[in-house]
Amino acid sequence: MTVLNSVHHINFVVSDIDESVRAYQRILGLGPFEFEDLLERGVRTARTRLGDVWIVLVSPQDEESIVGRYLREHGEGFLLLSFGVDDLDLAMLDLSKRGAMAPDSKPRSGILGWPVADLDTEETLGARFHLTQHPGSSARP
Repeated sequence: MTVLNSVHHINFVVSDIDESVRAYQRILGLGPFEFEDLLERGVRTARTRLGDVWIVLVSPQDEESIVGRYLREHGEGFLLLSFGVDDLDLAMLDLSKRGAMAPDSKPRSGILGWPVADLDTEETLGARFHLTQHPGSSARP
């Protein structure tokens, strides 16, 4: 049985957030976008809803941040998919037993205060994933 119950959001790394928002609006018809700076992560974000899923554009404001290094090494495009969970602590415990959590992974606050935690899956599954606790759930980082 899995504790993952939805796709919460999908992140795309972009070099110029304003230009990328205009392109996503013009080409895909997405929007409107809401902007937020995550200073502790060194990024600026723009997000919009597509059904029940958030589409999040992430642009590094610090070239040496995790996202800045990722952009330099991989270029623009898909960054990560976040699974929705009801209880972040329970999900982290379950996925730790499965070998999917980094040993030093700790919950942190993301966009809109979303409690999130990174999974250690890039090498084993070929993609970056993390967890996001659904708003209103009881566990908190």
